[in-house]
Amino acid sequence: MLVPVKWLKKYVDIDIDTKTLCDKMTMSGSKVEGIEKKGVDIEGVVIGKIEDIQPHPNADKLVIVIVNIGDKKLQIVTGAMNIAVGDYIPVALNDAELPGGVKIVKGELRGEISDGMLISQDELAIAKSVIPESMKDGIWILGEDYPLGKNLLEVVELEDEVIEFEITSNRPDCLSMIGIAREVAATIGTTLKYPRVEVKEIDEKTSDSARVIIEDEAGCQRYVARVIKDVTIKPSPDWMQQRLAKAGIRPISNIVDITNYVMLEYGQPLHAFDMDYVEDNTIIVRKGQRGRTFKTLDGVVRKLKDYMTMICDTKKELGIAGVMGGEESEITSETKTILLESAYFEPEGIRLTSKQLGLRTEASSRFEKGLDPNITSLAADRACQLIEELGAGRVLEGAVDVYPAKKEAEKRSIRPQRVNALLGTNLSNQQMISILKSLELETEEKNDCLEITIPTYRVDLDQEADFVEEIGRIYGYDQIPATMARGNIVVGGKTNGQIIEDITKEALNAMGIYEILTYSFVSPKSADKIRLSDETIKRNFIKLLNPLGDETSVMRTSLLPNLLEVMARNYNRKIEKFRAFELGRIFISKIDVSQKLPHEPLNLVIGMYGEEDFFMLKGVVNTLLDRLGIKGYIYEVEKHHSTFHPGRCGSILYGDHTIGTLGELHPEVTENYGIGTKCYCAELDFQLLLRLTRLGNMYQPLPKYPSIARDFAVVVKDHILVKEIENIIVANGEDILESYKLFDVYKGNQIAEGYKSIAYTLTYRHSKRTLKDEEVNVVQERILEAIKETLGGTLRD
Repeated sequence: MLVPVKWLKKYVDIDIDTKTLCDKMTMSGSKVEGIEKKGVDIEGVVIGKIEDIQPHPNADKLVIVIVNIGDKKLQIVTGAMNIAVGDYIPVALNDAELPGGVKIVKGELRGEISDGMLISQDELAIAKSVIPESMKDGIWILGEDYPLGKNLLEVVELEDEVIEFEITSNRPDCLSMIGIAREVAATIGTTLKYPRVEVKEIDEKTSDSARVIIEDEAGCQRYVARVIKDVTIKPSPDWMQQRLAKAGIRPISNIVDITNYVMLEYGQPLHAFDMDYVEDNTIIVRKGQRGRTFKTLDGVVRKLKDYMTMICDTKKELGIAGVMGGEESEITSETKTILLESAYFEPEGIRLTSKQLGLRTEASSRFEKGLDPNITSLAADRACQLIEELGAGRVLEGAVDVYPAKKEAEKRSIRPQRVNALLGTNLSNQQMISILKSLELETEEKNDCLEITIPTYRVDLDQEADFVEEIGRIYGYDQIPATMARGNIVVGGKTNGQIIEDITKEALNAMGIYEILTYSFVSPKSADKIRLSDETIKRNFIKLLNPLGDETSVMRTSLLPNLLEVMARNYNRKIEKFRAFELGRIFISKIDVSQKLPHEPLNLVIGMYGEEDFFMLKGVVNTLLDRLGIKGYIYEVEKHHSTFHPGRCGSILYGDHTIGTLGELHPEVTENYGIGTKCYCAELDFQLLLRLTRLGNMYQPLPKYPSIARDFAVVVKDHILVKEIENIIVANGEDILESYKLFDVYKGNQIAEGYKSIAYTLTYRHSKRTLKDEEVNVVQERILEAIKETLGGTLRD
């Protein structure tokens, strides 16, 4: 919520600077998102009055304006079309400064002197979204006769600071100036000043002019109607327009602005109907009729549902309760009599209606959080007071107030000893009472407890813990002394799984791979984009009952689509190199329909592009598995995984289990994501890795006896895999083969076409004695002979 400080000071005395106030408010639980200064960097702008307008002799689209600024008259050339003689306007004098570093200099336009400039609201850095339509493309026409030559900042509330508060959904009372002022008063120890509401009424009764019937009592628990006649529609005064604009609402007309003003002031949305369009002067609150349509104020025709609460007359709908009124009954310049609505609508119904219609308004955002039905009459009176004071109409006596079941204030008891025990404080009962009363929570001592009367606007207070929080935040969490925990202390720690997750992330980070975190909600189209087969269980998505949209309508069954979205975003932003991983859960539907909850295994995906290849990715995976102490895994060619490029993909096997798959992505997959380069990804079953991980390091002493290394290169056919050669090496190495390492693969002029040369270094060592060359030669020859017999390989010369 946007809160202008000058407006806030109308309700509470603030004797500290705004930055200090914001710090205190954040500490007391009203989080401040930021402070914006309004009307800064403005100098030399004064009030002027237009006394004459003449056409420019040398330009059809320019006029010469004579402006009186009190002590002198200025000639100014302008192209504005919305000005008239007698208008009061802001004038930037020679050498004036405007926001953005703009400086006004006396000059000549088409041969005519222009001594200054007429100013628009846009040029004073007022957001276009809150500038009245009549002045969006023209000069700011002031609404009052201000003293000529007076500094604009002295007569119009333009210079101000606006605080943006983050209001949580459980505090709808703070979606108002008075609600925020109440929090400020309690936080800084001052008194809240309520507006004095006194309505001057004429000698005609509202009950004789309007009738209210509530048929949908579940959807509308209170409806207050007041009638105003002899209405004059005109712009609202500048002070009101400026307060609304700084709070983020565009001024429209006096009646509409007053209803918005009271909504911001008290938090109670109001709506005004043109009485000439209310049949039989009767308001009926009932459910909507399925299949009917209704045109709202924004000009959109909307389909109604039978669960929507509607405001109707005896023949037609007038508005969607708590969301938006109808176009037909809106206030226009011809309106003479209005019916002012102030009501309480059931929150869940408003939320459902707003979502179904795709229509969220300032009113619906308040109603759906739960308001106070006991404030509706006061808010209606306040609006009537402003209407009468601003000369916008004459208010009829009394109101029609239909309130079938009045909401009463409830009482709760709290234990002061329990409060101190939970907070770690030593507050007296009187200190607690003082804090609670500062929040307007009437409190009295009863026996060993404090009995608190909960105002009906505090929907967030119920349990004892809620009041402990209120006392703690106003007392000041920073004032609570730090103490050692008491009682039987259980020292927490991480589980083995969490430790393994940390080690995995640290290992990948150490290899220059960034961690990403993506949403669990995905589009069902993601399965098509990564070319998953129709038979795979990963197409059996878990669907959300109430999704935000199709793009987030199911739970993910693979982390790969999310990773590819991130890769695509980086590629499209010209990031040349990319390395990232995500460790998270996927959601697999269980075959047994009686099992309602899905299987949620942890998965790990790694992706890279740029100066990368298959072997770089394989090296990353090897390093990770080694760090986790996993031995005995093997790689096997994978030719049937539709997401990966055939022939450039491998599976990682451990016994009968598949740890995962890695390789180059299929070109169609990269094309689906708009990535114009080769991408390499690995998808690993982290749940299996948790079971295979062995973190206990087994140390071995350094070998006592020397090793013997032998190299050889064999020529084999192209289709022979190095794994086949390595299997033969291991099978025939007996107990003296310590290790082997592939160091060269060659194809070229010295090798016949269709063949390749594979070169290895074999290291031999015996653990209990020194090996002899003859022993090594025997084993080496046996390995070469087995390669020749099994694979047809020959020793390269």
